[in-house]
Amino acid sequence: MILRKSILSVVLTIAMLMLLAQAVTVKAADDTKQIDVLFTHDTHSHLDSFSTIVNGEQKEVGGFAKIKTLINEKKKEDPDTLILDGGDFSMGTLIQTVYDTEAAELRMLGYLGYDVTTFGNHEFDYRSQGLANMLKAAKSSGETLPEIVVCNVDWDSMEKAGLNDGQKQIQSAFETYGVKDYVMVQKGDVKIAVVGVFGKDALECAPTCELSFKDPVEAVKKTVEEIKKNEEADMIACVSHGGTWEDESKSEDELLAKAVPDLDLIISGHTHSELQKAIRHGNTYIVSCGEYGRNLGSLSMTQNSDGRWNLSAYELIPVSEDVKADKATQERIDALMDTVDTNYLADFGYTRKEVLAQNDVEFNSLEEMGTEHKELNLGDIMADAYVYAVENSEYYDGDPVDVAVVPSGTVRDTYTKGDITVEDVYNSFSLGIGKDGVAGYPLINAYLTGKELKLVAEVDASISDFMTTARLYCSGLNFTYNPHRMILNKVTDCYLTRADGERTEIEDDKLYHVVTDLYTGQMLGSVMKMSYGLLSLEPKDKDGNPIENLEDHAVMEGDKELKAWDAIARYMQSFDDADEDGIANVSEYYATTHDRKVVDDSKNILDLVKKPNKFTAIIVCIGLIIIIIIVLVVSLIRKIVRKSRKKKNIHNTNR
Repeated sequence: MILRKSILSVVLTIAMLMLLAQAVTVKAADDTKQIDVLFTHDTHSHLDSFSTIVNGEQKEVGGFAKIKTLINEKKKEDPDTLILDGGDFSMGTLIQTVYDTEAAELRMLGYLGYDVTTFGNHEFDYRSQGLANMLKAAKSSGETLPEIVVCNVDWDSMEKAGLNDGQKQIQSAFETYGVKDYVMVQKGDVKIAVVGVFGKDALECAPTCELSFKDPVEAVKKTVEEIKKNEEADMIACVSHGGTWEDESKSEDELLAKAVPDLDLIISGHTHSELQKAIRHGNTYIVSCGEYGRNLGSLSMTQNSDGRWNLSAYELIPVSEDVKADKATQERIDALMDTVDTNYLADFGYTRKEVLAQNDVEFNSLEEMGTEHKELNLGDIMADAYVYAVENSEYYDGDPVDVAVVPSGTVRDTYTKGDITVEDVYNSFSLGIGKDGVAGYPLINAYLTGKELKLVAEVDASISDFMTTARLYCSGLNFTYNPHRMILNKVTDCYLTRADGERTEIEDDKLYHVVTDLYTGQMLGSVMKMSYGLLSLEPKDKDGNPIENLEDHAVMEGDKELKAWDAIARYMQSFDDADEDGIANVSEYYATTHDRKVVDDSKNILDLVKKPNKFTAIIVCIGLIIIIIIVLVVSLIRKIVRKSRKKKNIHNTNR
């Protein structure tokens, strides 16, 4: 009997302990902190859905009204979802034309429920006054707005040097809006510190930005130290406009993750990367969802016992035709878009839904401009449009355009089959502002020598694989290049053509009339840096004098600048009305390519060494010098080793 009672007592005790342990485990599980995050970056004013080419298929994608639907669905599951944006929320569609007065992009981010965003390089496209006006317009709207964070603006150095007018305007606007280095956001029981940073390449891509910036990594490192010292943050996230690159040694946000291991999460904008799997360095996760709101990034993180976070779920949700648009959001977008017709397009004689041409041609996708190093019909039609618009302007002075140049980085979207509207054309080249203060970069007139034109071809052939935004599409300039040849000596043939296709040889010392857009001219210096100073192009005026300010050489029509997008619109309207329905039809000429950029893939040794240029000689000389130095160093080391051995042998003999 006593034995039975003892056994029963032990069993009951074990059962009680098991129940207690289970209760403790459940309580511990309940105490585990978790956070859901939705994110975007590089939405570039794409408030509306749009038609484009995705993986070879024409699709209707994106749109803030659909993103709002997805956000609402997520917030039904978790009302404490954190919503972040990685910058470049502006410059990409017609709505940007009222950027500085309506601040539509920032206001819509607030309406969708975004908690925090940062600045991208294109937020500076309307110059200091434009950015300042936008921030103040957003604030004066009285609407809910996202916090803006950026920690590496170098106000100290600018103030020490004396703030210029543009810097003063932005400083005032930052104070009005409340731009900070970082903000604290409470989501349920999780306190998140969100820091923002502006990348080095982003600054290179912002030629009109008047601000100075500190080193991104060092600035984030210092800010994180402040957060850890002054805040009780469970998690530290970074909204970065630095980006990720294939070359990890140049991948800014990966370098940031390695240098600042206390970061838990980096929303990585700028490079338009679409990461199907998060990049992880240590305990830091880097995520990107691609551009234009085509995807909504979604992730969940769970806190470990050591206070760090694990990525427990991650996906890119397509903002596709299958997603139903939120009606109230679409009504707000439509109301904002209505301001574009009256406040901008009326001055050009257009409406945004006006059909310019009907299209049956399959144009290349935007992605192909970054991956295919060859002639592409989208670049061809834009370059041809520049020539047409200049030479058919009522203000044309009779000086023929020899070459028009369109870099891939200025092309923002493609044309799909069906009607091509004014909005479609503007969205395909939706950048910047001119000296006149009117939205849209103007075309500029410049002159290059024949020798420099050949260098233009070499820039494309040798540099653009390292800087795909510098891939060039030309009208009037044809060339052949071999990708297997030595860098800076890849072009093997280069000549000019006109509309009739007749070949004209380039004279090295002759000046040639070149037309491109203002942004391309302003970015020329950055492209030249990629050649480490070996390539040099100096835009000149008609008399051969170096151009000091490209803005002064805009193509003018009376007192108005000829905008690049308007040049394309005019060219679209110029096509024949093949089906006689009163609307132009895109020419079948663009259904194929025309030897403007020929890729010679030969690996024959004779083809690889023929026609060496001065750069070949320079590189060979540098290589020989390096070899000689290596030989001398090896020889010196051998002598030192021999002497050492000889001394050692003498020492051993004397013993």
